[in-house]
Amino acid sequence: MSVPGAAPRTVHVRVPATSANLGPGFDTLGLALSVYDELAVTSLAPGELEIEVAGTGADEIPRDASHLVVRTIRYCYEAVGRPVPGLRIVAHNGIPHGKGMGSSGAAVAAGVLAAKGLLEGEAELSDTDMLRLATELEGHPDNVAPALFGGLTIAWDENGVPQHKKLLVHRGVAPVVFVPDRTMSTSTARSVLDAAVSREDAVFNVSRSALLIAALTQSPDLLLSATEDKLHQERRGEAMPETFALVRALRSRGFAAVVSGAGPSVLVLADGPGRRVAAAEVVAEIGGGAWQPLMLAVDFKGGTVRTSPEAAALEAKTEVLS
Repeated sequence: MSVPGAAPRTVHVRVPATSANLGPGFDTLGLALSVYDELAVTSLAPGELEIEVAGTGADEIPRDASHLVVRTIRYCYEAVGRPVPGLRIVAHNGIPHGKGMGSSGAAVAAGVLAAKGLLEGEAELSDTDMLRLATELEGHPDNVAPALFGGLTIAWDENGVPQHKKLLVHRGVAPVVFVPDRTMSTSTARSVLDAAVSREDAVFNVSRSALLIAALTQSPDLLLSATEDKLHQERRGEAMPETFALVRALRSRGFAAVVSGAGPSVLVLADGPGRRVAAAEVVAEIGGGAWQPLMLAVDFKGGTVRTSPEAAALEAKTEVLS
């Protein structure tokens, strides 16, 4: 059933995984990675709700109004003063859940992009609007910014308004994420952090964050030094000792390894495909098969939304995989 007086509209949304912090860039830096959630979202009559999910973590995802994409779409409609339609959502999730790869940020970004597409011709959502709305829901812009815009993003707050700058990553940077079976909630990972840091540690991280921008955009050979951190990773290691042990083991062998987001996955920013393969060999040797390597690329495009009959193809794909 369509919204009275209006034809139903279907939009197709695709959003990348992300890795936040990247070592020293706590709550500031984020990188979009080539693993994706895809959704077909259709407007229905008010009050109707249909949700189909396949792929990673499908059994754990709610099929009611608590679904994060649904909550985000409704939030966006209310923000621009438009009546909220009913929704049909058909999703195929590729981003691992609870593994430090930005799954919740991707869901929020997907909801914002879906709202943008469904509202086309009625209300406009600018890039600034989308980042603000996504940050209000997610709490921090470091994951939602790269999910929305792609590449390497620097996020900051200016007079209460989240801002971002997108940078292109040097073609020599080759990411690999090592994903364990266990999960870690962001709230748990944040709860172990100190409320204050020393001036020495703050200066250390400022210098490494600045160096990391140069390493990722111009000089990948500097990545090992540039990913050093004294603010959060060691403390988080208390809650996920296996993750921190792997980070230390990889770094001792010269690999730029960091906790991916809030963990428990480990991100290696290799300075070339050969070094990425070498990192995977080390993890296979010392990890006892407990870590799944994801050989990824940096996603430069970010989230996309389009109104297209091709969205129906996603429904067919989901039905096959269900």
